[in-house]
Amino acid sequence: MDESPAEPAPGVLYALASLASRLDDPGRALEGILALVSREFSADSGSIALMNPETGRLETEATFGPPAGGDLSLLPGQGLPGWTALHAKSALASVAPVDPRYRAARPEVQSQMSAPMPASDGQVLGVITLDSERPGAYRPADLARFERLAAEAGSVMQRLWQLDHLQGKALQLETLLATGQSLVSKLEQQELFDTLTRDTRHMMRARACSLYLCDPEKSVVRLRSFTSTAIPPPALGELPLSSCLVATAIRMQHPVEFADIQTPGYREFQDLPPDPSLRSVLATPLSYEGATLGALVVFTDRLHRFDNDERRLCTALANLGAVALQNSRLYSRVFQSEESLRKNERLTTLGLLAAEIAHEIRNPLTVLKLLQGGLGLDFAEDDPRRTDMRVIGEKLDQLEAIVTRVLSFAKAPSSLHTRCSLAEIVEDTLVLMRLKLAQGKIQVRLDPSPRPLVVDAHKGQLQQVLLNLLINSMQAMPHGGEITLSLRAEAGDQAGIGVLDVADTGPGIPAGLGDRIFDSFLSGRTEGTGLGLAIAKRILLSHHGDIVLVSTGPQGTTFRVTVPLARN
Repeated sequence: MDESPAEPAPGVLYALASLASRLDDPGRALEGILALVSREFSADSGSIALMNPETGRLETEATFGPPAGGDLSLLPGQGLPGWTALHAKSALASVAPVDPRYRAARPEVQSQMSAPMPASDGQVLGVITLDSERPGAYRPADLARFERLAAEAGSVMQRLWQLDHLQGKALQLETLLATGQSLVSKLEQQELFDTLTRDTRHMMRARACSLYLCDPEKSVVRLRSFTSTAIPPPALGELPLSSCLVATAIRMQHPVEFADIQTPGYREFQDLPPDPSLRSVLATPLSYEGATLGALVVFTDRLHRFDNDERRLCTALANLGAVALQNSRLYSRVFQSEESLRKNERLTTLGLLAAEIAHEIRNPLTVLKLLQGGLGLDFAEDDPRRTDMRVIGEKLDQLEAIVTRVLSFAKAPSSLHTRCSLAEIVEDTLVLMRLKLAQGKIQVRLDPSPRPLVVDAHKGQLQQVLLNLLINSMQAMPHGGEITLSLRAEAGDQAGIGVLDVADTGPGIPAGLGDRIFDSFLSGRTEGTGLGLAIAKRILLSHHGDIVLVSTGPQGTTFRVTVPLARN
């Protein structure tokens, strides 16, 4: 008669359940479960094997007692644990050597029983197996108690895995936010690419990660970053898209998974690193506003099925990288535009200086021509001085023609003047400067006019005036500050006057310079040219407007730009 209780002792169940709250490491929890169950049944040895969803095999994760020989992984159906996993039922071999389901692990084992660890959906998470060196050591009542403990162990492990999963997702989210903040601040492209591959490899726990950019016009890709643990990089330079694995993700515009790149069909792809340890690959396109810029590729050193969470994570990282790349490209264009504007400013200055010089030369040149003509010198035909006087007259005429051409060239063609909105000029200039203002930690506040302000002007020249004022304000606030632009209309002749006030919170203009800031080559900075405000003054005067310094001091500086409004 079997006198063993059908239910395990409450203390054992409580000890099993408490593992979920006491331990946060699933591996240590498996060892604790096996130790408790082995003591409950006085087992001589035992093991816990978990189902690997990627390989479909039972893989031993925890053992107790003398080590078993042979393979530590089983296919469903192999041995008593494999039979239990296949049928999701407990199994008892009272006399193990004669049971056809039993597969010998140690010759000393005489009795064996296995019980499944079920999940909440009925799937088998794993199998607990206990061995005894005594024949008939386990009976059906023991198997019933063993089933109850295995079921509790399955609940414990599921809670721990869920907690571990949530903690992992929380860490991924935290890392993703940090990575996003880091990426959008990267303005140098190579630093951006290296940060993206490094953080992606870390978050995906991958062996390697690479980033490719594609050129759709040439149908080629180029490796821009590769991060790994001692793995040589794939081929460098431009690679034909048709010979690269990433072409599938770029063409389909969504993540593509490759189960095992060590199979023969993958050997011809040039974008795969030459390392035999790499197995599974996930390629994710870098997409921005419908355009695919490249691909982010993750490599594992084991066969791995990328779940939906991992795909979404890689997609989020790739999208962040695409946005950061576009920001970097736009910022580069801003720098190029700024450099172009500075070159134009220098050319404008040279033109103005040339015009001033030509204007100063023309007056004495006119006097020389009048005096030369009034001398009334008429030498004989054979007198060499007659030739000299003719050459002098020709050269005076030549100089006058040169001066006239310079002065004509310096005049701004009236055809370049168009009717435009003063508010739009301000807004377009702020768009051009937005990245540089953000980098300098400058806050901009725009107070628009309640009525439209339309002017007849050279739009580019007015933008140059505003750019000079904004750049000066930024340079006066190296640690950040605020710039306020206020637009309004004032009464004046005919249609009125458009007024733009530009105020900053800088330390003010140095004492002694306020009265001369519009003079050419006057600058309060050692690296300044002293031409910006002088050019701005000339531009506005040519538009029948003006620029003046309204106020300056420790609380900031305010400039006022005025320009006549266009008549209806």
